[in-house]
Amino acid sequence: MNNRFNTPVRHERTGAARPLERGRERAEDSPRDWRKAMSDHVAYALLVYTALQIFLTVKAMNEGLPSILPYMALVILVAAIIPACRWFEKRWTVLSDAEAHDPALASDFRRDTIALWLMAILLPVAITGLCMVFFALG
Repeated sequence: MNNRFNTPVRHERTGAARPLERGRERAEDSPRDWRKAMSDHVAYALLVYTALQIFLTVKAMNEGLPSILPYMALVILVAAIIPACRWFEKRWTVLSDAEAHDPALASDFRRDTIALWLMAILLPVAITGLCMVFFALG
């Protein structure tokens, strides 16, 4: 039999079942690797943050704000967002192999991903709003 339906592969001569090859086991059979999962969340959060920042900045520029706004947003992105995201990722990449698959860390992982996504979504709105207020007053 082939491994198409996750059935054990039989040894050609003896007929004994061989274990599935590494990487072919079903996702629900292997525990989640918190390190990789957080790294994925950080990467996607940076993409979402950048897309929102660009969208909101372009919208603000169309409303008559000076062209310095994109540069301010970029400085804030580099100065604050990337180190903050690295902090989230570093907390999880230092885990040992045993800790990286420990289901007891699920609540901590959930807390960190919620904080990461709130930061990625709300910060562009706050930055653009503050810039609009700053330029309206000045």
